[in-house]
Amino acid sequence: MATNEIGLKVKDSKVLSAKLNKLLANYEIYYQNLRNFHWNVSGPNFFELHAKFEELYNEANEAIDETAERILTLGERPLSSFAEYIEEAAIKEAKKVMDPKSMVENVRENLNTLLTLERETLEIASAQGDEGTVALMSDYITSKEKVVWMLSAYLR
Repeated sequence: MATNEIGLKVKDSKVLSAKLNKLLANYEIYYQNLRNFHWNVSGPNFFELHAKFEELYNEANEAIDETAERILTLGERPLSSFAEYIEEAAIKEAKKVMDPKSMVENVRENLNTLLTLERETLEIASAQGDEGTVALMSDYITSKEKVVWMLSAYLR
């Protein structure tokens, strides 16, 4: 069976890259939602939410780059247009300016969507013996679980 440049089966890497592209698309919409919230948040919690949304979109931006580069490492092409992202993503654009509580709820919901995709990706990568993708997903999952916990505490 044919292998790619890093010694993984090409057929397996195609399947995994498709899942990573789905994750990438969702990250891109999540990122843009965070930018929207960062720009448009107002009210008594402005300073803390403005800073938190910026922190989260910076983390998302890094994950976007790492995910796209992992797809390239596997020998495939990352999605790269908003039309592709919108078509592939389960996360929807937050087109309206929301109240701060709804923004936080939306972020938490988006993170849970990403967590689901990351867990699915981790399972596929693990079955294929792709330790590079497993490590990446494991780091993402650990980080997101903590943020979901914190946002849930904020919303109580």
